[in-house]
Amino acid sequence: MSIDLGDPPAAYLSFWRERHLCTLTTLRPDGTPHVVPVGVTFDPEAGLARVLANKSSRKVAHVLAASGVEGPGGPGARVAVCQVAGRRWATLEGVAEVSAEPGRVAEGMRRYEERYGRVPSPNPDRVVVEIRVTRALGKVG
Repeated sequence: MSIDLGDPPAAYLSFWRERHLCTLTTLRPDGTPHVVPVGVTFDPEAGLARVLANKSSRKVAHVLAASGVEGPGGPGARVAVCQVAGRRWATLEGVAEVSAEPGRVAEGMRRYEERYGRVPSPNPDRVVVEIRVTRALGKVG
């Protein structure tokens, strides 16, 4: 079921504030999907989903490798994040970029703490994967 990003239902937004393990799907250079468990935060006002990561992780390498590649939504790494709880599910699709900029990483950490109820462990190699959300899907009711 498609979700209107301009006016997402309250139940959909609420589901993205609950504490759930999520997955991030990136594409390897050969086009096959790489799916890993992650924590995700969704900022509907900014149209961003955020994932904290280590700068040397495969997910970050996949995003960086695809950053200049032209796709259906323009250049960038096409990714998806998803969460499932029983019969409820939600997916956010979009174009990802990696940032090591301290303010952006701090905002990702603040939102992570808000959603997951804990401060991420110290990591000098932390970056944030910011996903400009272009499509939302789900069934939360």
